[in-house]
Amino acid sequence: MSTRTPRILVLGTGGTIAGAGAGGTGAAYRPGGLSLEVLVGHLAALGLAAELVPQEIARIGSQDIGFAEWQALHAACLGAMDDPAIDAVIITHGTDTAEETGFLLDLTLPTTKPVILVGAMRPADAVGADGMRNFANAVKVASDPVAGGRGVMLVMGDAVLAVRDARKSATSAIDAFRTFPRGPLARVTPSSLDWFGPAHRTGEAARYPFPAELPRVAILTAGAGMDAKPVEALLGIGAKGIVLAGMGQGNAPAVVLEALARAAASGVPVVRASRVDEGLVDRNVEVDDDALGLVAARALGPARARVLLMVLVANGVTDAAAVQAAFDAG
Repeated sequence: MSTRTPRILVLGTGGTIAGAGAGGTGAAYRPGGLSLEVLVGHLAALGLAAELVPQEIARIGSQDIGFAEWQALHAACLGAMDDPAIDAVIITHGTDTAEETGFLLDLTLPTTKPVILVGAMRPADAVGADGMRNFANAVKVASDPVAGGRGVMLVMGDAVLAVRDARKSATSAIDAFRTFPRGPLARVTPSSLDWFGPAHRTGEAARYPFPAELPRVAILTAGAGMDAKPVEALLGIGAKGIVLAGMGQGNAPAVVLEALARAAASGVPVVRASRVDEGLVDRNVEVDDDALGLVAARALGPARARVLLMVLVANGVTDAAAVQAAFDAG
């Protein structure tokens, strides 16, 4: 970045950070009720040393984010990477699927300029709303000359998180995100920013091309007493990949593992992740992955494992060994 006032592209998608209708103490609200122009206007009133360039992509709750919005976000971010007048990108986003959007962009964008997702757990008109502080923190990060080269980041609750490690772990608390296996990249307030290490991905190219379309990849949650019919149903609707949100270290009843092994043998890659909030899923511990042809998700939870598997399948990577190598790389 140069020494001039940073110029930051702000891409709006809606979410709770733009939520309205709660009436201060009420619980109900409409995500995306406020326009991006209004949000940016509120932030400009704080007198931050940055020029914000708003571009609204959508005004929806992040549960409704899909390929069209991801495609638009990727195109806008890629354009910003090539525009010498833009120093960084901030994406306002709902928290429910922030890890999925962030990870997809992390896999398919170069690391030449900072890309930061920011959201909120309380709508803009609620008592104690956290959105403007998070937004101001995101501007602080985006404006920092050494913010680039760290992959796509998420700024929430005075923390800067790498999206490849971030997951939502609480339904309503303002510090709703945790990271695993690595901790936060930095702590941030509107007036301070302390990085915990140097940039570790400086100058990296995108790991994968952005797909022309995303294949159907399903998450199957394991439960006691389940049978093989859910696996058969997913194959019946044309699933091109399956992520198991398994018990413990990615486990499931034997009959389910056998059905998943048949799916893998038919050319549908199967990744074992865990429904447990934190921990590694390793190969060949209790489940014999080598014999069954399955892939261990390692540090990725089911949501991010699904994103990576979609990108891999879209790019023609379906062999279990190649898929495992991608998951081992994080």
